[in-house]
Amino acid sequence: MSWLTNKFRGLTSIINFSNMGKAIAAALVVIAILLSFLGMYWSSEPDQFDVVATAKEKAAAQGYLNNSKKLVTGYTTASTLHSIIETLLDKPGGFISNDIMPPGVFMDNMPAWEFGALVQSRDLARAFRKEFSRSQSQSTEDVNLKIAEPQFNFDTRSWALPSSESEYRRGNKELMQYLDRLAGPSNNKAQFYARADNLADWLSDVSTRLGSLSQRLSASVIDDKPQLESEENDRYVRTPWSKVDDVFYEARGTSWALIHILRAIEVDFVFVLQDKNALVSLRQIIRELEATQANIWSPFILNGSGFGVLANHSLVMASYISRANTAIIDLRRLLEQG
Repeated sequence: MSWLTNKFRGLTSIINFSNMGKAIAAALVVIAILLSFLGMYWSSEPDQFDVVATAKEKAAAQGYLNNSKKLVTGYTTASTLHSIIETLLDKPGGFISNDIMPPGVFMDNMPAWEFGALVQSRDLARAFRKEFSRSQSQSTEDVNLKIAEPQFNFDTRSWALPSSESEYRRGNKELMQYLDRLAGPSNNKAQFYARADNLADWLSDVSTRLGSLSQRLSASVIDDKPQLESEENDRYVRTPWSKVDDVFYEARGTSWALIHILRAIEVDFVFVLQDKNALVSLRQIIRELEATQANIWSPFILNGSGFGVLANHSLVMASYISRANTAIIDLRRLLEQG
């Protein structure tokens, strides 16, 4: 009788263990589904914002708008830089590039988008420190910008001691103090010089970035033709198949940031642009970049051949980026003319 009892107990233990295993498996499936939906939500790109309205909100909150409701020159561009960094930190999921927990650690498209927007923010912060805030090459650096610019160049992958977010927020805090000194009645008033040479120097950096992106996007094309022996030693580096979507989303993030920056530039450099007959050229650049933000209806970034059956999203993006870069080169030429 005892052997029957022991057998029954063993069978009960097996059944209980089996039920526990099924419960754990079901819980893991539910967690995986929830993380997948959360990852999709975090992957949604931020909406565009009105650079002038946002700048006026910041100025009104500090009491810096005058009776004519006009912002001081430079305020819109500096405010836009502040808002771009703020968006990177406060969008759904926050700053994902340095995440070490799921779903962020498994995501690559949104970190690539963040990197594209961050690179443009870094370039603009450097332009503020080197050119926009200084009357000449031997002028003293702005006290806030010389702190803010290095903060934005902090490692994107650092998650603790210090975290990337804390360093970028410190940079934004210094940038806000620059805004306060620019618009407020401070004894140590900040400066912004809206000159053609300053704008041309910054556009040179933008052109270099877009040229590199255009090449990397175009290098994603699947080419079935046999490679000639003379071509084997060329320095043409094909974008790896696994990186095609990353480069695509980096271009999306770059374009998203540039659209806002250029809209702000149009406000603060309007007299320079009008004097150089360059306002139409600037607006053409913005239109080309706006086309890069169209909705993506495919669940995947396709990498077909140039004239094949499947689409190549990278080639379409490269077309818009290249055309915007060409327009920037024309704009620089106008600015550099006497």
